[in-house]
Formats: sequence, structure tokens, C-alpha cells
Amino acid sequence: MSYEHKPHKTNAHQKQHTPKERKEDSKSAQSYRYVAYVSFSESKKVYTFGCDVNTYKVGDKVIVETIRGLEMGEIVKESEAFFSNGMEIKPILRKATEKDLKQVKENEEKAKKAMEICRECIQKLHLDMNLIEAEYTLDCSKIIFVYVADERVDFRELLKELASIFKCRIELRQIGPRNKSKIIGGLGSCGMETCCSRFLNDFEVISINMAKNQLLALNIQKLSGQCGKLMCCLRYEDSQYKKLREGLPKLNSQVEYKGQRYRITSMNVLLQQVKIENKEDVQFLDFKELWPDIDFSNR
Repeated sequence: MSYEHKPHKTNAHQKQHTPKERKEDSKSAQSYRYVAYVSFSESKKVYTFGCDVNTYKVGDKVIVETIRGLEMGEIVKESEAFFSNGMEIKPILRKATEKDLKQVKENEEKAKKAMEICRECIQKLHLDMNLIEAEYTLDCSKIIFVYVADERVDFRELLKELASIFKCRIELRQIGPRNKSKIIGGLGSCGMETCCSRFLNDFEVISINMAKNQLLALNIQKLSGQCGKLMCCLRYEDSQYKKLREGLPKLNSQVEYKGQRYRITSMNVLLQQVKIENKEDVQFLDFKELWPDIDFSNR
């Protein structure tokens, strides 16, 4: 969720597109010869942009037009011939120059100062919101403040104050706890860098049923990441566990073995071993001993 304030007056360096110009841009978006693949520093996600030359190489820094404004990205895959599917894509404007690289560095320093100013404004207005980061577009026509909040925040006064200070377009973008962890980063319970900050592009739904399916102890605190949500890695092996458990009874089910009734108390589907017990006896068996009619060879 994001909110934006646009100043009534335009800075000299800030270009405002008229409806006619935007229409022409949209029309020309379908006439590119090539499509290039670009990612940005704050995200591992890959975006497509149009271009008329096939000279961009992997690792090249390029200036692109995005819905946020002008930004610098990096080519992550060789360009391909463009075939229009009716979807509008934005253009690559040019390869980044030394001036562009210098501007990005300056913007990063300006963003740090903007963070401090914004935090002071938030404290002065007593707003219950946690500021995460600030970022300028390349041409400084817009600054984006990213924040998290537990409840809805009325920041109309904050927008007005920030606009009067920075004299440019202001966007306040609210993100959830998972996106916050992706931006901040950290170490997971496995000791490695969190998946979200290392390689995940999108967040998928994680269910407690995935933990149940993998026969994990249902300790929510241990199953949760630093975002407070169930860990994304619960999904990675879920489909494999479903396949391995296909046709098997659930825990605490009653089974018969050598003429006696037992209860299934634990199961290791990776090792294909099961623990069964009754009042008089405890048995540790391979799956094929207890269920000889089930084919486990392809699991």
C-alpha cells in the first residue's frame, strides 16, 4: 500500500508528461526490437524492459523508465528478440554514465539524511509507524519512504510537511513484516542468510499444515522466522513429503503387526522407518515390514 503527494509546482529538472505524451509512450512501447532483463539493487526480482539495440551485456548498469520514475538497474540476462503480447513495457533509456553512477551515490547519501528528517517528523506528529528506508529516484523528482505499521496511519500532515521540506513528489509505501525482513536481512535459525533477503522474489502462502505434513513439532516460535511468520522453507520440501506419505496412515492410527494391535507414535518418511507401540511392546520397523503391499521403491 502506498500514498503519494505531488507538489503543485514543478522543479526545473522535473519533467511532467502530458496525457498525449503518455499515450505516445504507450504506443511506442510495442515497437521495440529487443527485450532486456533488468534487476534492481533492492530486489532480486527480474523485470523486462524494451530496447532497440542488442549491445547490452550482463552486468551493464542501465537507466530505465519505471512507474516510479528514472532508476538505475543492472542487466542480468542477454537481450532477446521482442514479440509483443499486448503488454506495455517501459524502455531502457541508455547505458549508465559516470555522471549517473555519481548521482546514484549522491542520492544514497541524501536518502540517509531524508530518513533522519522523516523520523523526526514522525516523532513530532506522534505517528505509530516504523520507517524502514528511503530512496530517491535517479533524477530526484521523487522520494519513496518505506514503513511498517500495525494499524492504519493518518499521515496527511506528514505528507504535507515532507513535501514542504523536500520540494518533490513524496511516496509513503507501507509494507508487511515479510518485506521488512527481506529489506533488513539477517540470519535464519539454520545459520544461513534468510531466504527472503538472499534469493526469494515473491512470497508464497505458508500453512501450518506444511509443518504437520513434515511431522514437525508444532512449536510456532521455532517454526517462525524473524518476521514472525511461518518460515518460507517449510514449503520447499512439502510436495516431496506429500509424495512420501501417500497411502500411509496418520500418526496415532491403529495398525496390526504379527497379530497384535499397535499405535503409530512416530514416523520418519525419509528413512522409511516407523515406531509403533502398545502397553506391552515397542517396535521400530521399516515401512516395508509393516506395509508389505505398498511399493516404496520410487519414493
